[in-house]
Amino acid sequence: MALAPTPGLDLADLSEVELVEVLRAAEEEKCRLEALQVEVTARLDEVVRRRHAAAGVRAEKQGAGVASQVALARRESPNRGARHLGLAKTLVAELPHTLAAMRSGWCTEWRATLVARETACLSLEDRRRIDAELMADPATTDGWGDQRLVAAARARAYELDPHAALKRSRRAEGERHVSLRPAPDTMTYLTALLPVAQGVSVYAALTRAADQARAAGDERSRGQVMADALVASLTTPTSSESAEPAPVPGPVPVAVNLTVSDATLLGGGHQPGWIAGYGPVPAGVARDLVATALAEAQVTLRRLYTTSSGALVAMDSRSRTFPASLGLFIDLRDQSCRTPWCDAPIRHHDHVVPDHAGGPTSAVNGQGLCEACNQAKEAPGFAATTHDGVVTTTTPTGHQARSRAPALPPGDPPAREPRGLGPVVHLYRHHLPVVLADDFQAA
Repeated sequence: MALAPTPGLDLADLSEVELVEVLRAAEEEKCRLEALQVEVTARLDEVVRRRHAAAGVRAEKQGAGVASQVALARRESPNRGARHLGLAKTLVAELPHTLAAMRSGWCTEWRATLVARETACLSLEDRRRIDAELMADPATTDGWGDQRLVAAARARAYELDPHAALKRSRRAEGERHVSLRPAPDTMTYLTALLPVAQGVSVYAALTRAADQARAAGDERSRGQVMADALVASLTTPTSSESAEPAPVPGPVPVAVNLTVSDATLLGGGHQPGWIAGYGPVPAGVARDLVATALAEAQVTLRRLYTTSSGALVAMDSRSRTFPASLGLFIDLRDQSCRTPWCDAPIRHHDHVVPDHAGGPTSAVNGQGLCEACNQAKEAPGFAATTHDGVVTTTTPTGHQARSRAPALPPGDPPAREPRGLGPVVHLYRHHLPVVLADDFQAA
């Protein structure tokens, strides 16, 4: 039984286990209070609108000033007040399960904001469907980090309204740009908004440069090497001094791993694809990426087989360290750090049951972790086991956390063969069900 986080609670008398329980109880109470703020905000809007209507205020002016009142009460800016008001009205009117999750203490206001944001473009019916699928049962998203929650909501939105998603994606390419804004301590944020294939490729190239430099003994951190490589690549003087138009990017020159179901690739299905290091993309975008790669570049097609539930089949090795192919398999399967609630990129391939304890080097006993989580797992008192695809981590206080790799799209027999993908169609006709991971490699 969790201890109530009462103001008079004497923390000096609590054990390590009890301190953890108080932390959890306090977090749940915060969620309930945030739910109360949501309901009060929506109610305030109703009361003010009713008063305005009774006073004869025009319909388009009714509710004016509510956001300012919310901001003042919460000691925040008017802009933030307007956001709180918009979220409150959305949760009360359109996302009842998400609001109920806040009342129950397991969904924060920020995570509710993420669900609302990723479903904003949908019809009310589709929005409520995602709300019920993701937020009706706490077990559905238990252990998910914010990025995984966003990816799940976004992928489902792509499925429910694939044509609108593809249209928005193609229109968004015209909004690509680079911006600069100040950061603390005489630093700046240089931000580029790019199409997904180009953005992932640029990041992969910088990551590869950092890995190579670190392997060669460079003492700079990974982030420092990536930043320096970016600046050097763009500011190195060239021999040509003539003013020429900026080049238009061609095929991406490094690997972009795309995971997509056979139904989406071959049969016009609507299940979104998944780009490693980015997340879900609409089915139409996935097909466009494959068609473009086949037309403009030499492509390596990597076959990864799945079960009917979307789980990748196992791979193993006799080596103590994970071979590159098995490491890539784990990266594609886990997508981000496997620690519950952690969305950090995978940096280490970890033995769930350590090698020194007899744990095999296999996909079943392997997991992708960020550096911090891998080091924490090695701290005294931590232990982990794996069974049926679920990794159970036990902390020094005896509390347990469980994680399962995100499900990939299960394979379905294609209903028809789309045009423009001939070589791929023939290659995969005899390999169903399948998840496809493509390396887009320029010639």
